[in-house]
Amino acid sequence: MAVVPNSAAGERLVGRETELSLLTRTLEALARGRGSVVEISGEPGIGKTCLTRTLVDLAAQRGIPAVRAHALRGDTASLQVFRDAWESRRAADGARQPFDEVGDRPADWAAGCVVVLDDVHLCDPASTALLVRLVRSVVPAPFLLTLAHRPAQTAPELREALDDGARAGTVTRIEPSPLDPDAVAALLADRSAPRDSGARTPAALQEFAIRLCAAAEGNPRYVRLLVAADWQPGHWPDRPGTDTAGLLREAKPLIAEFDALSPQAATTASAAAVTGSPFRPEDIAHISGLGMDSTLDALAELERTDLVRAADWKGGLAFRHPVVGHVAHERAGLSFRLRGHRRALELITGRGGRVRERARHAEYLLGTDAALAARTLADGAAEIAAQEPATAAYWLRLALESLPDGRADSTGRNELELARCRALIAAGQLDEARTRAHELLGRRPAALSERQLLQAHAVCVGAERQLGRYAEAAAIADAALGLLPRPLPDPLPAEVAELIIEHGLVHVLRGTHDQARALLREAVRTPSEADGTSEADRTVLRVLDALCVTHAGDLDEAIENVRHCARLVDALPDPLAGRTPETLALLGSAELYLERFTDAARHLGRGLTADHSGPQRPILLHRLLGLAMAEQWTGHLDASQRYAREAENLARSMGVRPAVALAQAIRATTLVWARGGEYADEAVALVEEATSATPPGHSWWTASATGLLAQARFLAGDAAGCRRTLLDSAGSRRLPQVRPFSRPFLLALLATATLERGDREEAERLVATAEAEARRLGLPVQDAHARCARAQLHMSDGEHDAAAKLFALAAEAFQSAGMPVQYAWTLVTSAPAVHEAHGPAEALGRLDAAEAIARSRTALLVRERVTRMRAELSKDARGAHPLGLLSDREREIVDLATAGLRTREIAERLFLSPRTVETHLSRIYRKLDVSSRLALSDLVRRTG
Repeated sequence: MAVVPNSAAGERLVGRETELSLLTRTLEALARGRGSVVEISGEPGIGKTCLTRTLVDLAAQRGIPAVRAHALRGDTASLQVFRDAWESRRAADGARQPFDEVGDRPADWAAGCVVVLDDVHLCDPASTALLVRLVRSVVPAPFLLTLAHRPAQTAPELREALDDGARAGTVTRIEPSPLDPDAVAALLADRSAPRDSGARTPAALQEFAIRLCAAAEGNPRYVRLLVAADWQPGHWPDRPGTDTAGLLREAKPLIAEFDALSPQAATTASAAAVTGSPFRPEDIAHISGLGMDSTLDALAELERTDLVRAADWKGGLAFRHPVVGHVAHERAGLSFRLRGHRRALELITGRGGRVRERARHAEYLLGTDAALAARTLADGAAEIAAQEPATAAYWLRLALESLPDGRADSTGRNELELARCRALIAAGQLDEARTRAHELLGRRPAALSERQLLQAHAVCVGAERQLGRYAEAAAIADAALGLLPRPLPDPLPAEVAELIIEHGLVHVLRGTHDQARALLREAVRTPSEADGTSEADRTVLRVLDALCVTHAGDLDEAIENVRHCARLVDALPDPLAGRTPETLALLGSAELYLERFTDAARHLGRGLTADHSGPQRPILLHRLLGLAMAEQWTGHLDASQRYAREAENLARSMGVRPAVALAQAIRATTLVWARGGEYADEAVALVEEATSATPPGHSWWTASATGLLAQARFLAGDAAGCRRTLLDSAGSRRLPQVRPFSRPFLLALLATATLERGDREEAERLVATAEAEARRLGLPVQDAHARCARAQLHMSDGEHDAAAKLFALAAEAFQSAGMPVQYAWTLVTSAPAVHEAHGPAEALGRLDAAEAIARSRTALLVRERVTRMRAELSKDARGAHPLGLLSDREREIVDLATAGLRTREIAERLFLSPRTVETHLSRIYRKLDVSSRLALSDLVRRTG
């Protein structure tokens, strides 16, 4: 990114490589004696003035004289902008000629000079006419004329002259484009960081820059205004930020635009700012008190000055950018704002407007009618809490602060406090939410009703959980269970459901599913209040129960429950589903365990956000880990690595070491599958790093990581390391305490590694155990892993026919489950048994199929295994004839090709397409290590 010092502005110029190149080129031409015209045009605040300052600096660096002048609004003196430029030039070189003698002939006093005229859309008519003549004429002397302007406000004749010059090549046109997020991030580096940036990761700061860039529409001036205002994404566009004084200090150029307006236009702008964009002229007339005719005249002036534009709203207008309206609002003055917002509130109430519209005005009336304002703000917060939680929390804070201290709960103070805590959690302000929730619980028991006490505990658990403080959350949740009426009331009240959900969530996320299962089962079987518990809450309860059943290994019941929950979740609209990411994460996890991989990836990825700094970080971590695993199993190896890296970075930022290990384990196995033996050492190193980072114990995080680490070692060719990882991870000779749905896989993996180490008896015992557990589960993929292990035993005993049959059944299961890489790996592994049982042609056919899949999935490890297996199977065949490596169809094609038939003729003879024949030939060349038909014919001739 180009960065040029700008001493006049005191800031860096960023993201303007193209513009700087054009300016430099014109200066180089001027140094060679050739003058020209440069036009810098664009939206207000886009950086035109910054570019003109940079041009002056660049000229000074080259020793080229430069003068700069601004056209001013309302200055009608003839040729004033040229007079100012000439005075600047005369002061520099001591010339004594009066302006009237040479002013309208810049070539006489600007030779070899850079003349920069800014804001020429404000020029007086005489200056505009002179500019048109200069643009349309060939520059008679070597000077550089640079014009900066806003096209929408520029005189038509000057715009036409510049357009003609740009087409003819006599005018260099520079139109600064909006900045991209990287340039905005560079601007942020030069200014005050957001107040909470110390807690942000680099990824979160980049995300902040992306969102700020979108809010400012890439406009540098608006970026600076929002940063000065301490912009908060959750409050935009209702408020520019929390620092009004900072906004006004940065907005001096914009305030000057308002100051230049007529009194009526200035009042109308203030009324429009009170109303909010977009606005209707009739509302502005009512709030300003100017009447419709005067208001329309004033709005016409605001449009001419480009402060107000037509909105995408029938008959409506809006400020050219929301921050312009915020500056106008703060400039309006306190008394005008109070009267204006009261009138606006009365107007909206009179026509039955939405509560949210009324609340926006009520927040400014707390000092004049606190009771009305507080009621309106509380109602508005309830309406927008799901969509705009940060604004809801802000309004609830204002409403609470307006209530007298010590007032009885008849005012609903506790309800407002609870609602505020929920809004703070949803907005990501978790520390404040936690503090408020603990304060609420710390009050005298009599201060809270039974219902409110349950709600306060649920909110407190939610805050602790989303902060990743699972131990604290579990302790509060378990203690709160004593407050529940037992047995659970029928129907189930909303506050009871809320506490049970939080209790279930914290235990599920902590891996202690068993501690929540009984209560969840009871809650699911208890009907809910028709007007209390929401459909979303009922769905969460069902999903939590289904996940606990899955972890317990009751898979028949779990499968039916998960299918039912999937139907419920799929019926939710996207906005509602996106507001309950816990439901998506838990459902996707259950589907992953039950081998419903496509559904799992769909639910885990639904509405997934790239923002890793929000309140849903713990849930996001689970979703990323689940997606990484689902993508690996379904053969999307690049996507798996990407999600695993995101999960690892997020887990590190949260300090969750077991999740770091699990993400690294997923990445290690994916790395081996995708990059093959060359990267085995790198994968094993990653495995060792993950192993050292894994804390002791048997949490499901640790157990899941252990299984994947063992698989990575086995794929990398380290059978002994695989056994060591599985058996010694807890200092014992037992498998880690994994969940039932993954035990057959780990037992089969351990059995295969044990067999490779030569312990046939122990391998037999492990395989039998894997088969028994797989039969009990009834999961096809787990059963396939057990079949593969049994097939390996058969091969070692020379029972190749039995091995081939088991491998075929396992491969079919992997293919049906949508696991292409595992399917291809099984085909390769089965090749020796198939070769012995059914001959080389069928074995080579399986290798061909595996290779095709591996190429499509970029699974280099499988391709390498295919190559080695072909070499092993061809040892005996090569002693007889090279064509022993080929299938029957491939030998037919070789016969015809060596007989001289062309591809199309072969295709017609064998009833194939020419493309299929070419594919067969390519495979034949690879198998026989030849590169052409000529080489193929030579090989056949030499070998007979």
